[in-house]
Amino acid sequence: MINTKYKVAKYIRLSDEDRDKKESESVENQRDIIDNFIEKNIDLEEFDEYVDDGYTGGNFERPRFKQMLKDIEDGKVNCIITKDLSRFGRDHIDTGYYLERYFPRMNIRYIAIGDGIDTKDAKGLQFLSFKLSFNDYYIQDISNKIKSVKNKKMKAGEYQAGIAPYGYKKDTEIKNHLIIDEKVAYIVKEIFEMYANKGMSTIKIADYLNEKNVTPPRCLYENGKYKKSKQ
Repeated sequence: MINTKYKVAKYIRLSDEDRDKKESESVENQRDIIDNFIEKNIDLEEFDEYVDDGYTGGNFERPRFKQMLKDIEDGKVNCIITKDLSRFGRDHIDTGYYLERYFPRMNIRYIAIGDGIDTKDAKGLQFLSFKLSFNDYYIQDISNKIKSVKNKKMKAGEYQAGIAPYGYKKDTEIKNHLIIDEKVAYIVKEIFEMYANKGMSTIKIADYLNEKNVTPPRCLYENGKYKKSKQ
């Protein structure tokens, strides 16, 4: 006999990084797996679906995740289902807080289908600590690898930021290569002269440039493209 009918929150997360992976990480695939699971368990009833597309597992400042927590607080949800634990989160401390403290306090059942985790069953908790540690290691490992790749490219002289620094522009022929922006190069030289040789403060330099109606760097680019200066 079914004593409790669980009102399910289907939680789906896809980071930008996951877009380059296999189909199993897609929003559609996560949805299908969770829907099939709900259909096979008569004590589960979908309340709503919460999708955070473009958010990493270490970032819990996700709009739909926050809405899900609000619905929990309002008593609308008492069960959360994800494809696997990594879809919920990869940060050991924050993920552990929700699964081991917040959810039990709020009487929330959590199910991670692919990992065999179901907090309704004590056996489902046995693998939880290991998975939390593994996911925490994964996010740190990815971060270290990204930093390593960026450092390697920087040492090779490749520029990594999205917008070129003032006085330069991105080379349209060579990726991650900067070339001098002749339209504003003279201004950079003038700034250097005022600061290094004339001893002017940054505030005085800014005032001088404003008086000359020099376009600020932030106004030179729009959607990554060079805007024509008023000079």
